[in-house]
Amino acid sequence: MDRGNGQSGGGVSGVNLPALRGHNDALVLDLLRGAGAAGLGRGELAERTGLTPQAVSKITARLRAEGLVADAGRGVSTGGKPRTLLRLVPQARYAVGVQVERDELRAVRVDLAGGVVEEWRDRLDFVTAGPEAVVEAAVRAVVEVSGDAGAALVGVGVAAPGPLDWRTGVLGRVTGIPQWEGFRLREALAGRLSAGAVAGAVPAPMAVPLAVPVVVDKDTNAVAALPVGGGTSVYLHLGTGLGAGLRLDGEVYRGARSAAGEFGHQVLRLDGPVCRCGRRGCAEVLCLEAVARGDFAEAARILGEGAANVVALLDVDRVLLGGRVVDARPGVFTEGVRRVLAERAGPLPGVAVVGVGVAEGAAELVLAPLFGRGR
Repeated sequence: MDRGNGQSGGGVSGVNLPALRGHNDALVLDLLRGAGAAGLGRGELAERTGLTPQAVSKITARLRAEGLVADAGRGVSTGGKPRTLLRLVPQARYAVGVQVERDELRAVRVDLAGGVVEEWRDRLDFVTAGPEAVVEAAVRAVVEVSGDAGAALVGVGVAAPGPLDWRTGVLGRVTGIPQWEGFRLREALAGRLSAGAVAGAVPAPMAVPLAVPVVVDKDTNAVAALPVGGGTSVYLHLGTGLGAGLRLDGEVYRGARSAAGEFGHQVLRLDGPVCRCGRRGCAEVLCLEAVARGDFAEAARILGEGAANVVALLDVDRVLLGGRVVDARPGVFTEGVRRVLAERAGPLPGVAVVGVGVAEGAAELVLAPLFGRGR
């Protein structure tokens, strides 16, 4: 069976078999998510999924009973009875996303449409705090933003610096932080949430344990999971470090060993300054040095040179930019990267600033399966 890439607006097909009810439900939910408040009629849903009208009626009735779908008004009449439009109910379910940055921890609660309804952030020294302190801070953040979500909370997504194994939630040798190697982040966080006791939590400690699924991935992969990159794209994140997330044919590409996207440690200058990874002339150290001296145009040029290598290798459709450094000067980085790409031979991909945070991407890791999109 060809599931397609799960993107709204075409290219998906349903299968009229009872055993595939969950798959078909996800197709319908994804289309309604993409339609927004305007909604879609049952006929349009049948046409886009390839399901029979009867199957769509059963699916939408089931989703309505679960509180996931509601009426969105009436469509324009084409001569017969005006059709009833259906929409996704964003407040029916929530997910929490947590970003563990080298110097900060940020958490958000998002609804089914990806809208942020709660946010929490605090300073946190990931380098020196140690794993247990970081887990404790992350649990407090989850409790804070979960609020009164209760049973509507479907899970917690965590995005952390890589490398890490997204299947097991175990960190690799994070550049400059060797003490984190081998730490079982997902297991530790899930265990603390299930236990229910959170020392010093704000608000008060959990009265009921949050026994919800926990997923962990690299920060750049979390953003690449957001449905903003189209078919084949690369997301470049410039903050306290430099990394990339790859989206190939609509799916996040992590590699056989979860090591794809170590963009910052491609060597651009053989005799360049020493990087914290131990090599010389990496894109990361060159970029961060330019940022430190306030030369953002040079940082954008370096970022563009690295991006051009990826574009030449993978023929990506879009180059997406993000991270606190880029967000502070989006125009400089967009134009700088675009200029370098234009100078290098080959078709020019689109270049844009993502405009969403890593924590939102972490929440999307949890929501994606509800809409038929794999992690």
